[in-house]
Amino acid sequence: MTKSANIFSPSREPLSLAVLVLPHASILEVASTLDPLRSANRHLGEERFRWRVISPDGVSVPLTCGIKLPSSGPLASAEGADALVVIAGFRQAEVATGPLIRDIRRIAPRFRAIGGIDAGSWVLARAGLLDGHRATVHWEDLEDFAAAHPQVDVVPDRFVISGARFTAGGAAPAADLMLHLIRARYGAALALQVAASFITTARDGSEPQTSPPTPDPHLDPRVAAAIARMEARIDAPEPAARTARAIGISTRRLEGLFRDTLGTTPGQHALDLRLQAARRMLVDTRHPVQEVALRTGFSSPSAFSRAFRRRFGISPLDQRRAIA
Repeated sequence: MTKSANIFSPSREPLSLAVLVLPHASILEVASTLDPLRSANRHLGEERFRWRVISPDGVSVPLTCGIKLPSSGPLASAEGADALVVIAGFRQAEVATGPLIRDIRRIAPRFRAIGGIDAGSWVLARAGLLDGHRATVHWEDLEDFAAAHPQVDVVPDRFVISGARFTAGGAAPAADLMLHLIRARYGAALALQVAASFITTARDGSEPQTSPPTPDPHLDPRVAAAIARMEARIDAPEPAARTARAIGISTRRLEGLFRDTLGTTPGQHALDLRLQAARRMLVDTRHPVQEVALRTGFSSPSAFSRAFRRRFGISPLDQRRAIA
C-alpha cells in the first residue's frame, strides 16, 4: 500500500505522531491516546506507530494528577512527524499562550494531519486550524466553544474526522479515535485485539458524548430515570412532582425511593447537581457569576450565592479567587 495523505486510510507504512501535551492536561487523555498505539505495535510484532511527547517549552509537563510527564523537546521538535496531536485540559487559555498559538499556526502545514484532544480543540480553533471544519470538544465546553468559534461546525460527537483535522471530546473518546485509526490502517481484527487488551469496546465517533451509560445494577431504574431528567434540566429545574409524573410514579413514591437509595430527597439531589455544575463553571470558565447562576437555574445571583455558600462553605467569588 502506498503512503496516503489521509492518515485514516489503509497503509502499512509507519505512522509517527508528535504529541504536544499542555500543562494541566489529564494523564488519562495521554494514556488513551498512546496506549492503544503501543498495544497495536505489540500485536503487530513491530513498531508501526511511533510517537514523541513534546511540551510548549521542552520541559516536563505538570498534569492534573500531580505527575510530571517527561518531554522530548519543544514544539520545534515535532517537525518530521506525520501528525501533530494537541492534548490540553484545564486552563488552556492560560497555558496556550499567544506565541505558542502562533507557532502552532506556523508549523501546521508541515503535517499530514492535526488533531486536538479535549481542550486541544480550543487550541487548534484559536490558531484558526479548525475554520471550515467539523469538530468536537468536551461536552461541558460545547456551547461556549461554538459561541467563541462560529466558523467551526461544532458537533457533540465523541470524535470527529474532518479532512486533515481530527478532534476528540476527552479521554474515552480519544481511545475510540485511536482504535478507529488502527482499524482504518490495519483492519477490524487488529482493532478488536487492541480493544480486548484493555477489556473495552470501541464506540463510533458519531455517538454523543453524554449518551446514557449502562445502568447501575444497584440503582433503581426509576431513580436513574429521575436523575437523568435532573441532569438534562440543570438550567431549568422542575418540581419533584413533575419528575415523578414523567416517570409514572407518585411524588411520595419518588421521595421514598430517593431516601432509601441515596439518603436524600429528589429536590436536594437536583440542587446538588446544579451546584456541582456551577462550581465547574466557576473553576473552568470565565463566565460572570450572574451568568453561572442563570445557567444553573437560579432566579438571582443572591439566591445562587446563598445556596452555593451553604453547600460548599465559600462564596462563588471566593471559589473563583481560590482557584486563581
